[in-house]
Amino acid sequence: MSKVFKRLCVFFIGVPLILFLVSFSYLNHIFIQLLIALFSIFAGNEFYNMLSVKSKPLFSKSLLLICIGFLQIICYLAILSNINLEIVFWVYIFELLLLLGFECLNAKSFELSFEKFSNSAFIILYCGFFITFISRITTLPEPSYMLALYLIIVFMCDSGAWFFGVLFGKSTRGIVAASPNKSLVGFIGGIVSSIASAVLVKYIFPEIFNLSYLNLVIISLITAISAIIGDLVESVIKRSLDCKDSGTMIPGRGGVLDSIDSLLVAAPVFYIAIQFLFK
Repeated sequence: MSKVFKRLCVFFIGVPLILFLVSFSYLNHIFIQLLIALFSIFAGNEFYNMLSVKSKPLFSKSLLLICIGFLQIICYLAILSNINLEIVFWVYIFELLLLLGFECLNAKSFELSFEKFSNSAFIILYCGFFITFISRITTLPEPSYMLALYLIIVFMCDSGAWFFGVLFGKSTRGIVAASPNKSLVGFIGGIVSSIASAVLVKYIFPEIFNLSYLNLVIISLITAISAIIGDLVESVIKRSLDCKDSGTMIPGRGGVLDSIDSLLVAAPVFYIAIQFLFK
């Protein structure tokens, strides 16, 4: 079975399934919240394994995965209890202090302490803290539709970039060293696909999305650019660690981290943009 066919199967089965789950808003989208928690832990596990292959110093895997999972639990409980979501940031800071204290009290030599802390802190930030912003989207006005809008923008950016890049982008590849197979045509196609999809959604459901068309275009544009950057960030990480894929869990795409890299970076941007432009 070709990689292209596997990728198409994942898109036409997986994406509608996730969007279907978004429609269940019970307990602030409990099914989506569970998926977010699972994906964050799987992604953290894959990131840890990639770093371990290069013998990068790290704290124990169990400790880091607990820190990642705990962030998701606190975020979800804060949403259910209507507590200020700044608590998630405070917990992240507490976890970093915990790692610092753990190293100070347990390490016997300190030549690699800074690198151990930096690697471990980034895993928690990248796989744990960033993804909490997807959970936070469920606190926005019309949460089901906002969550669907966010996912549509990112999924269409990823799919549009791949589609237009494969068909028309061969002559414009190699402009970014981190991912030489990506093309300028693909980047533009992904951004245009995101904007067009968002505008179409508003056109079909005007009574739900009371964003102005201008604000919607701005949100789609910066979210799509962030999604592209998220994809490139993971490419940089994998190249620096000499890894082709983060794992093998998702057919045609590699690992979980390969599949959610765009979502991780785009989520904070979308959430913050909505705060300023939802008018």
